[in-house]
Amino acid sequence: MPKVDRRILKTQESLKHAVIDLMSEKSFDEITIQDIADRANLNRGTIYLHYQDKYDLLDKLIETHLNELGEMDKWACEMDWVDALVPYFNYFEENYLFFSTMLASKEAKGAPSSFRTRLLNSFMEGFKGEIDRESDRNTDLSEDVMLQYAGTAYVGVIEWWIRNGMPHPPEVMAKQVGLLLERSL
Repeated sequence: MPKVDRRILKTQESLKHAVIDLMSEKSFDEITIQDIADRANLNRGTIYLHYQDKYDLLDKLIETHLNELGEMDKWACEMDWVDALVPYFNYFEENYLFFSTMLASKEAKGAPSSFRTRLLNSFMEGFKGEIDRESDRNTDLSEDVMLQYAGTAYVGVIEWWIRNGMPHPPEVMAKQVGLLLERSL
């Protein structure tokens, strides 16, 4: 795979930051390509060199975060719950503006509401291999119900944590949520 020019990467990062900054201020529907260009200090035409429109830009931004979380899934499943969740909560903290804008705003602000659903589906997929099948504690429980319960709880706790200004450090959140997920799955 050919290496991407650093200038292209810098431009794309600038555009992604611009759209998230703008979404924290106003409805996604109200944001124009010119707003994004102005915020990123770029020409409108530059945006169209990289993205079809603002929806494509946002979709690529969402995909980047979901892919990064998915990469973490590959090695996290080898760890116990608490240790595995620390990097996730660190990631949410490091990307606070993105997650607070996409998940924890008081209202959707016009942002595509599919992000929460996509995040939930990603977590539920990751939890599939974590259900305790060796003990008898889950014998009478439906896998679908267990995954929906654990995934929804996890996303809900992340939303609560971000919405409340991350009142506990990532390590504390990982420990508490890890213990709860261990009990649930």
